[in-house]
Amino acid sequence: MSTTRISQKSSSKSKNKLSGNLHHKNPHQGRYDFPKLCSKTPELTGYLKPNPHGDQTIDFSDAKAVLCLNKALLAQFYGIQFWDLPEGYLCPPIPGRADYIHYLADLIEYAKPNQKAHIFDIGTGANLIYPIIGSQTYGWTFLGSDIDAIAVNSATLIAESNSNLKKKIKVVLQSNKQSFFQGLIDKDDYFEATMCNPPFHSSAEEAKAGSDRKWRNLKGGQTKPTALNFGGTKNELWCEGGERAFVKGMIQESTQFKTQVGWFTSLISKEENLKPLQQVLTQVGAIKVKVINMSQGQKISRILAWSFQ
Repeated sequence: MSTTRISQKSSSKSKNKLSGNLHHKNPHQGRYDFPKLCSKTPELTGYLKPNPHGDQTIDFSDAKAVLCLNKALLAQFYGIQFWDLPEGYLCPPIPGRADYIHYLADLIEYAKPNQKAHIFDIGTGANLIYPIIGSQTYGWTFLGSDIDAIAVNSATLIAESNSNLKKKIKVVLQSNKQSFFQGLIDKDDYFEATMCNPPFHSSAEEAKAGSDRKWRNLKGGQTKPTALNFGGTKNELWCEGGERAFVKGMIQESTQFKTQVGWFTSLISKEENLKPLQQVLTQVGAIKVKVINMSQGQKISRILAWSFQ
């Protein structure tokens, strides 16, 4: 088994809730262009306010403001005319999500240049964010899955409500909550890659502590109210054993589909989980393993990728 660690290229662009160190192809560099965003989504104007330096921004602790910003970003950069979420579901930070897509493109294009890839997004969520970005940036087609019927209905509505997504994305319910691929990958299917943003907390208490820390960072130590600016259901935020147990199960099941997937990948939020998961990959006979480091400001994450081909 060969193991490779890849670091991201850095960027010297300015920051305004966006950060440097994004992938060099990521369009979400530098400051948000609020005039342009408001021209695409006029309702965003109602959420603008000056920061201490007099620049226009939004209150990133306001869930409605963050949702509206995402709508504007998706309209401007990806041509999305309809995008909405059920109450309480995860509202993702788009710049960081785009980075996963661009690093995945590097990974699979290294194997097969200029291909139009078929990607399997495990736990696609109500927001459908990875299939949106991947289909509109690289022309990929997607299968998205989720164990939550409400999330599947929401993601399907988004795909069917945008003409540029209809023929590129299919979203299905994974009825077996213990499986990742079984029942969804047919015998004649081939995917250039799978991707997943797993629930990385191991309990509701740990997830709450994480959201509390995020709130204090946004509000300078103030106590967090009940509502979260980014949302997130139980399935999206935590699972028994956390991301280590989740990805371990994914690795073990991936051995049954080794000829039908070029690269299996997953985000890994906690660096201490890498070594144990790499040991599992050695045990199951993965031929190639790569760790792709990513950062967005102070947030550090990485992609764990493995292949049996």
